[in-house]
Amino acid sequence: MDDTQAHGAERHDRRIRSFSRRGSRLGRKYEDLLKTLGPKYLIDAPRGNAASSLAPDADIDLVAAFGRQAPLAVEIGPGSGEQCVSWALAHPDWNVLAVEAWHPGAARCVARIVREEAQNVRVLEADAAQALPVVFGLASAGIDDAARVRELGATLAAEHPGAANPRAREIWTFFPDPWRKKRHFKRRLVNDAFAGIVAGCLETGGAWRLATDWDTYAWPMRDVVEASAFFDNPFLGERPDEADEAGPGRGGFAPRWDGRVMTRFEQRGLQAGRNVHDVTGIRI
Repeated sequence: MDDTQAHGAERHDRRIRSFSRRGSRLGRKYEDLLKTLGPKYLIDAPRGNAASSLAPDADIDLVAAFGRQAPLAVEIGPGSGEQCVSWALAHPDWNVLAVEAWHPGAARCVARIVREEAQNVRVLEADAAQALPVVFGLASAGIDDAARVRELGATLAAEHPGAANPRAREIWTFFPDPWRKKRHFKRRLVNDAFAGIVAGCLETGGAWRLATDWDTYAWPMRDVVEASAFFDNPFLGERPDEADEAGPGRGGFAPRWDGRVMTRFEQRGLQAGRNVHDVTGIRI
């Protein structure tokens, strides 16, 4: 998910974008691919006023997009599609939705889908924090005030068309942009407001799986899950980290999930000598 877009500074009371801007030009190969096969794999949705946003009242019918109703996995920031395509091929009875804010990333994801012939993956090119409430019909759809989003949490808006969509069984946030400088921590995707959004998109008993190779992001990820009224951490106190700012015995980290493939982001972290932490939240 490191290959994503960002905006400039927002007012303190508005939702801060968590993705960093990169160049958006595509090569001829990807342009031709999207012209011919984009309509099959990219979900067409009315756009909002901000870059990578959806219209707050957009009607995105997931059953129609996949052509069936099936267990749903959502990957936030799929990068080049290694994880979502691998899972889709191993689980043809599942639907997999990849939400990618970066235009070239979405194109690369489509390219992998086509190359590996994964028929059960669809890509939504959008900022996940803004788009997921729209796709799943949450009360926070279209709301940019971070405090209000936090207050609304997992609440559904029954009148929103997205409220009729099936809830996800799995949501993955693997190796999101770490925003390493302390002054940029506020831009991190995983926070208490986003936990409420994820909860609203998950079915009861569904799993929110997270992973990062940055210690200073892993600890807050764990804390967000454990502090949320919507999630249980099934690995409380396990796999303590001696460097943990909350204390060396705090723990709360999950074993590596066997459904997570080794992506280039994880490889880079390991090659740089960083530790990979997994966190799991179960929707209650």
